[in-house]
Amino acid sequence: MSMLSFLYGIMVMFGGTGTFFFVIWIMIAIALTGLAFLVKFDVFKKIPKPVRIIGLITGSLGVLVLLFVMGLVLSGFTQTGKDNLDVIIVLGAQVHKTRPSVVLQYRLDKAVEYLNDNPNTICIVSGGQGPDEPFSEGYGMSEYLKNKGIDESRIIIEDKSTSTKENIIYSRRFIEDGASVGIVTNNFHMYRALKVAKKQGLENASGIAAYSVWTFLPNNVLREVFGVIKYFIFGEI
Repeated sequence: MSMLSFLYGIMVMFGGTGTFFFVIWIMIAIALTGLAFLVKFDVFKKIPKPVRIIGLITGSLGVLVLLFVMGLVLSGFTQTGKDNLDVIIVLGAQVHKTRPSVVLQYRLDKAVEYLNDNPNTICIVSGGQGPDEPFSEGYGMSEYLKNKGIDESRIIIEDKSTSTKENIIYSRRFIEDGASVGIVTNNFHMYRALKVAKKQGLENASGIAAYSVWTFLPNNVLREVFGVIKYFIFGEI
């Protein structure tokens, strides 16, 4: 298992995900290797029994929390949205000079599909410019949509946000009170995005879940689990 975790981390590192979360898989590999070492050389028997019990309880609770939150994350995979929404918000992700990242492209393609099926819906593309991006995510997303045949009059650019929370807060400025809203993001990100939207006053927001590459799904889901826990601790969901 430790070797599989290490190799998966290397694959994620070279997969162009745009984050350093691959380090977690390397750390898991090291932890599993260390655990195997402790078992093989009977080191556990030398640890005082109370310490072993506390460690076992703490570790078990940690695993249970992770599994529970993972279940919440997976619950967002089934969100399909409602027809004829007034507005959809496409949450940003990394953009490159000539194309969106793979993760963002799936979000945009889902938005194109929805906008073609619902011609009266307006689209807000939300995302600022990161230090490794040639322009704002909002601008890059709007260009992609226009190239896919979506009329410019149906696109509103929000180009200041740097997080999921800010995506929602800044996008709300363009939404009239009482408007029906859909959130477009990848399936693994949907649970947190909807929770943030409702926390920020979009109580009736519905999710429109986009696809994600299955090879990177374990990485994205685990990363999202930690994201949900962080947002919960800081009261953002």
